Amino acid sequence: MAPDMTCGEAVEVNRAALLEGLPHGFLGRRGGVSRGEVAGLNVGLGSGDNADHVAENRARAVAAVQPGAQLVSVYQVHSPDCVTVGGDVWTDERRPHADALVTDRPGLLLGIVTADCAPVLLADREAGVVGAAHAGWKGAIGGVTDRTIEAMEALGARADRIVAAVGPCIAQASYEVDEAFFERFCKDDAGNARFFKPGRKSHHHFDLEGYVAARLEAGGLAAVERLRLDTYAEPDRFFSFRRATHRSEPAYGRELSLIGLG
Repeated sequence: MAPDMTCGEAVEVNRAALLEGLPHGFLGRRGGVSRGEVAGLNVGLGSGDNADHVAENRARAVAAVQPGAQLVSVYQVHSPDCVTVGGDVWTDERRPHADALVTDRPGLLLGIVTADCAPVLLADREAGVVGAAHAGWKGAIGGVTDRTIEAMEALGARADRIVAAVGPCIAQASYEVDEAFFERFCKDDAGNARFFKPGRKSHHHFDLEGYVAARLEAGGLAAVERLRLDTYAEPDRFFSFRRATHRSEPAYGRELSLIGLG
């Protein structure tokens, strides 16, 4: 059963210490107008929710983080691809297929949606460049965070000045995977075994947050912060694809993570 959400509840904004002073936030499901299984602040354009509810939720999210800013998002496909947002901003209907975006333009609010995958927000304050990435396991192992750093550097950022935060995502205790999943990561890098703990027979528990943070750290960033919030374990605060699947729910919502330049 979906949590009882009320329209009068405030939008919950989880912030990172490393990004203090910048308009940013990792949002959950509190503070929206959606009903039913996707009750709350569902921002998923492809979630099957009432379009007016999704639009209102997105407007509330922007108002909670950077009032008056223009939200920019991409059509996420679990890829490593990153796009740069310049002067010409696309509409929701013409979003490019990608899983990360960067900009050096004030007034834009970069947004990525998740429902267990790891949202990553990045910034180089000195260069005036920010980025946002959607790191599910496919995008993470494919190098979506590496591509995001490269795109930020192309705008004048430097890796050793970039700080990044990994927001709410499914935690290791909640994320059981099979042997083939484990072997795929270990084949890519034998050292990836450290991100797995034994589960039931022929299964493992994967530390997505730890893996994404390690990829960021390997990129030579100034600092990386983990919010350590488990989307699966807190149904009153976050949407979760895996939780909805385990409960045989017909739909699941998406949460939004945002960053911009003041």
